[in-house]
Amino acid sequence: MKVLSAEFVISAPGPKQFPRDGKPQIAFAGRSNVGKSSVINSLLHRKNLVKTSATPGKTQLVNFFLINELFYFVDLPGYGYARVPQAVTDGWAPMIEGYLKDSPKLAAVVVLLDSRRTPDERDLRLIEWLRQYDIPSMYALTKTDKLNRQESDRAKRSIAAALGLEDSLLLTSAKSGLGMKELWKEITKNI
Repeated sequence: MKVLSAEFVISAPGPKQFPRDGKPQIAFAGRSNVGKSSVINSLLHRKNLVKTSATPGKTQLVNFFLINELFYFVDLPGYGYARVPQAVTDGWAPMIEGYLKDSPKLAAVVVLLDSRRTPDERDLRLIEWLRQYDIPSMYALTKTDKLNRQESDRAKRSIAAALGLEDSLLLTSAKSGLGMKELWKEITKNI
């Protein structure tokens, strides 16, 4: 997809602030520090549209970015370890679940998984939750530039088996651009 415009719209703490203009929304979900913001920047060919940080827990609200004035990318807070107070992370789960469950224009969720980490209970819960609510989803392994080809292939097989995803995982790297065209192709099927 050719990105002609991409702009930050709002950081929303809850549904009252979510855009209600009827445009489709593609949400990005995953653990803290999995690379959601970096993947979005890579897809949009922007360096700093979405704020990134090496510190887990940087994204603390639901962030909306309007793409080509046609649809939104939605950067969700990560789940799991984060360097923020426990009270803050306790508020993320209801905020994320509320967005996923109650957003009438949610077209699909891109679930990002770190290629170097074994999926945990939270990853499994997210995937089961998306299946239960019949929310279209696509799955991508991030940070594959930190692995050699053999390690990437092994990670893809083992993570797909652990999550029951067969062979539907994309290998991606925000740094090298690996898999971004394929991810765009999957995203455009849902908008």
